[in-house]
Amino acid sequence: MNGIDGMDGFDDADDELDGETDDLAEFEGDDSLDNDLLEETLRQAAAIMDPVPAQLQQTAVEAYTLYSLDTQLAELTFDSLVHGIPVRGAVDAPRMLTFRADELTVDIEVTAHGLMGQVLPPQGARIEVLSGPQLASPPALTADDMGRFAGELHVTGPFALRLRTDAEVVMTEWLRA
Repeated sequence: MNGIDGMDGFDDADDELDGETDDLAEFEGDDSLDNDLLEETLRQAAAIMDPVPAQLQQTAVEAYTLYSLDTQLAELTFDSLVHGIPVRGAVDAPRMLTFRADELTVDIEVTAHGLMGQVLPPQGARIEVLSGPQLASPPALTADDMGRFAGELHVTGPFALRLRTDAEVVMTEWLRA
């Protein structure tokens, strides 16, 4: 052996031992099957070792049923926690939120006393306050003809709003209060 063919002293041209092929060569072109098998095995292990709580699964199913082709998602365009400038001396300042979906804008103020806001352009609407799993229909506020609404609904944890106007249904992004 002169060491030119391979540094280990073996001839690289013939890697077979006793006429058997390399086990890795068998599976080189079949990655999708291996990945699918691995994924299914991991799913089964997770289901046994760390099952999804029934309450969380129910919430996920309910959240998915909220999705429909008729519902538009209102994008958060302003959040005073992120974009606001703190006012010196302000204690327990309200959180200001603005959502936008096409031509519809919803301004909301979240305080310790509840929610208030306005739908623009001004119009009547029913505003449902969604907050986690609910056994009954969610609490709702009614916007007057000027688009104004207010109520003593205290939001804690994740929440979203579903607005039902005469023309459309709009859902806000989920936020943490």
